[in-house]
Amino acid sequence: MRDMRDYLEWLERRGELIRVEEELSPELEIPAFLRKAMYGKKGAVLFERVKGYPEWKAVGNLFTSVETLREALGVAKLEEIGERPLKLLESLPLGLSDKLSSLGKLKEMSNYLPKIMRKAEFTRNVIEEEPLDFIPAFKTWPKDASRYLTYPLVCFSDPRGVNSISVYRVMLLDSERGVVHWQVHKRGSQAWQDYLERNDGKMPVAIAIGSDIGTLLTAVSPVPYPMDKLLFAGFVRGRGLELYRLPNGVLVPANAEAVIEGYVDVNELSEEGPFGDHFGFYDRPSERNELYPVFHAQRLYYRDDPIYYGSVVGKPPLEDAVIGKAIERIFLPLMRIVLPEVVDVNFPEYGVFQGVAIVSIKKRYPGQGKKVLNALWGTGQMALTKVIIVVSEDINPHDINQVIWAVASFVNPERDVLIIPNAHTDALDPAVPNPPLGSKLGIDATRKLPLEMNGRTVEEVEEDPRVVERLEELFRKYLGG
Repeated sequence: MRDMRDYLEWLERRGELIRVEEELSPELEIPAFLRKAMYGKKGAVLFERVKGYPEWKAVGNLFTSVETLREALGVAKLEEIGERPLKLLESLPLGLSDKLSSLGKLKEMSNYLPKIMRKAEFTRNVIEEEPLDFIPAFKTWPKDASRYLTYPLVCFSDPRGVNSISVYRVMLLDSERGVVHWQVHKRGSQAWQDYLERNDGKMPVAIAIGSDIGTLLTAVSPVPYPMDKLLFAGFVRGRGLELYRLPNGVLVPANAEAVIEGYVDVNELSEEGPFGDHFGFYDRPSERNELYPVFHAQRLYYRDDPIYYGSVVGKPPLEDAVIGKAIERIFLPLMRIVLPEVVDVNFPEYGVFQGVAIVSIKKRYPGQGKKVLNALWGTGQMALTKVIIVVSEDINPHDINQVIWAVASFVNPERDVLIIPNAHTDALDPAVPNPPLGSKLGIDATRKLPLEMNGRTVEEVEEDPRVVERLEELFRKYLGG
């Protein structure tokens, strides 16, 4: 699919797109409709008329389900996407014979590389005066501080030349300024800090609105630094992302609906929030004395008849729950590279992604459960996960009742519960008194080896196979199997 418009047509053919003809406001009305539709699993919604913005249409709930997303990306399972960069590593030549045999694979991998285009549809129209007033940004909840860009593709490159395309909420201050909420552990904050240390006053930044579904998913994915996210977009999409270079030097998706070109003044910070976030509470950074960089919009480019894409958040499960489950599947192969013993992982949708993770492992030695807990907390986005439960490979981490049975059967709290105080945590966590400093809870619910039980063994009950065999005919007659 070339862009967001192709995706919308595809959704409509599948019966997964609602068209709303009545005029609705981007302040509270459209977000309320989107939440109602997503809670009811009704699909994506295209608003034909946006109050106060006659040039625009608006759309939301693009991530309708994991199954729809899998089919849109053209894979049998989402794990295939995470396996693509691993195949690239496997194809790197180690010797002459390896080099000759790997040429075909390297050529195949070149299909994932981004491509610079000389033209882009969004350059047809340009606004340089008060550009942010032209955008139908949402006010999602009644007590939000302002209208917000809720799924902006924030594009930039750090001083090392690593390109990033990431989603950070942007609070609109006025017609030319917004506050970018990139938390301290995010790529944007790291790049901003690098610019600050170099005494560079302006960091070139662009914000793209709308793109193909693979690029939209890439932007919110926890791609490990310093992998270039524009390259990773090619792995997600199955082909290289077409890019357009703006006058300020920033590379943006050529298929965007609109692009805001500008910069972040690295010495200018502002208060941000409150904002009703995905936990279902108002996040209030100003109460924590947190300040965020100010983005200055210099001009807005947009396609003819542009379509604004905004996501809405609140208590789960909303669109971000689908995104979280997709990321879970895509990054499982990458997690196994760091921890080969990992069998599967589940981020429950009501765990709000960073809140709870359940990981199954192939256990071989005593203490391996705690080893995995500590390793996960030191790995990328998992560093923000508050509660991790580790179970043995025979427990399905997606079956919560099996997990509860494992906790009840194999956990001695004194031995198997690990609490880490004063640890970095999600700044949005409503339970933490001083975010982003909180604590972690790890539960080792793996089956315990004799050494972990001071030599004690427990035997699990099993059916007598001979009795089961004798009763098979009666099972089928009376029980249907």
